[in-house]
Amino acid sequence: MRWELSIGALPDAAGTRFRVWAPDAHVVEVLLHTPARQGVFMLTPEPDGYFAGHIAGIGPGDRYSYRLDGGDPRPDPASRSQPEGVHGPSEVIDPGAFVWSDELWRGLPLEDLVFYELHVGTATAEGSFDALIAKLDQLKDLGVSAIELMPVADWPGSHNWGYDGVNLFAPARAYGGAEGMRRLVDAAHALGLAVFLDVVYNHLGPDGNYLWVFSRDYFTSRHKTPWGDALNFDGPGSRPVRDFFIGNALHWAHEYHLDGLRLDATDMIVDDSPTHIICELAATIRASLPQGRTFEVIAENASNDPAVVRPAALGGWGCDGVWADDFHHQVRVALTGERDGYYRDFGGSALDLARTINQGWFYIGQESAHWRGRRGQPAGAIAPPHFVYCIQNHDQVGNRALGERLNHDVELDAFRAASALLLLCPHTPLIWMGQEWAASTPFLFFTDHHPELGRLVTEGRRKEFAGFSTFSAEDVPDPQAEASFVRSKLRWEERDLAPHRGVLQLYTDLLALRRAHPALRERGIGTFTAAPVGERILMLRRGSPGGEQILAAVSLGGSGLIELAHFPDLVRGIVDWEVRLDSEDARYGGRGAGALTGGALSFDGPRAVVLRQRS
Repeated sequence: MRWELSIGALPDAAGTRFRVWAPDAHVVEVLLHTPARQGVFMLTPEPDGYFAGHIAGIGPGDRYSYRLDGGDPRPDPASRSQPEGVHGPSEVIDPGAFVWSDELWRGLPLEDLVFYELHVGTATAEGSFDALIAKLDQLKDLGVSAIELMPVADWPGSHNWGYDGVNLFAPARAYGGAEGMRRLVDAAHALGLAVFLDVVYNHLGPDGNYLWVFSRDYFTSRHKTPWGDALNFDGPGSRPVRDFFIGNALHWAHEYHLDGLRLDATDMIVDDSPTHIICELAATIRASLPQGRTFEVIAENASNDPAVVRPAALGGWGCDGVWADDFHHQVRVALTGERDGYYRDFGGSALDLARTINQGWFYIGQESAHWRGRRGQPAGAIAPPHFVYCIQNHDQVGNRALGERLNHDVELDAFRAASALLLLCPHTPLIWMGQEWAASTPFLFFTDHHPELGRLVTEGRRKEFAGFSTFSAEDVPDPQAEASFVRSKLRWEERDLAPHRGVLQLYTDLLALRRAHPALRERGIGTFTAAPVGERILMLRRGSPGGEQILAAVSLGGSGLIELAHFPDLVRGIVDWEVRLDSEDARYGGRGAGALTGGALSFDGPRAVVLRQRS
């Protein structure tokens, strides 16, 4: 099945077809801005508020804008390229011109995904799609299977987190644009790496958003979000709005060969219609793809609602996975004792952490102080791979005042133990860029808005952290300062230096063990159990009954002697164990002393020990 975007500019052998939704306009014109091809062309009205027309002789590289009822020229809402910035003219791009080499690629199943989340602008010194290609071999050797790009939809200025995107169909010019992104995806597939993209369908950025010019129906005052009026997915005039965003998702799947999407803050997408927009989006993408090609839709959703990943036939949204942050929060509290904000809802004990792992998330209907009410529902029969776990991500690092990583706030033995727990769980792990070598660089919040908006962003950021006692608001780095962006760039040379190379070796070994050991490849319900064996020590048993078993004991700070025979439900009659991996091995930069003596494990601080039955 050949899919084409129904809006925007699509070139052919004779010229380019233009189509845009502008239901309140009487006259819609295409203005050409290429020096050799200037002119004004009127589009023809179509049913349901669309305007369309074919202009002969116009092709890839030509620049254009739309003018509604004699107003100012505006970029195409479905522009595939904005070479002069988000306020400038759009560029005609031929989505079929790129020569792909991934015709045999079919994607990866959910069970095989290990995500590596990254920000293209700071993942390398150059900050481009092409520069990232040069790092793919190292990511493959690490053992991850999918890179997850933070949003790339073009934004105002030269650098941004990506959550202020306004040209949703146009990969950022600062990263290398449409062709650069295609080169990255093609190169990743050649190495067996899947590529996911973080997309934002809950709001648009504050500068360069011209959707309202084309129709006020893109937004509705009936629903409110933290960013103002909500996008209109359920009111009058909402059908073309739904089609616009579903078309955006389809365009990433087809024109860029992506393997899946991560949907930002779906709990902030308000839709009271009979079929939620996310449910329709996921189903439409799958129906459009050839048989045998995988495509996963992963939702960020803080509500702990299993309906997000429940099949549509059973009343759910039909997403493949959900970010489950309760695991992160429990680990963070266990290691740091932090209790600000939403962390006050988490105890960080081994008991609470074990419950989180066993249930998928911790909150399944209990009262939440932060949420001021009951939060969550039991996950029921949802298998572990549907939950995405992490010990840090762009939010949990970048939304901290100083952009500090977990390894900046805890000792490396604790960081190694938490890393092992993450990768030994049966849930889908996500690694934040540089985490695998305990990167020294922060990940700060940064923007490049015009001075007036930039001043408001800076003031708002510092006001957000004004109540903290450990630093003053003036200590918060200015998001508008270029230094905040530059300081956030990874230093890949650290991977070869102590202590970073030891942490990198631990991650490499853990991911290899996760891929190879039969017990760790079993990720279904009933193949694992987590249980506390102390206030800060827990055990995790992996493997199906009758098969090979792995037993992991993880201390996030506790000390003591653990007699394995005292936990028959976990050891299942096995009396002769040997150490398969120890996070405090000297090769990982650890203390090096043995933890297993006879049938007992000795802990003198943070440590993760992986045991297997002696053969």
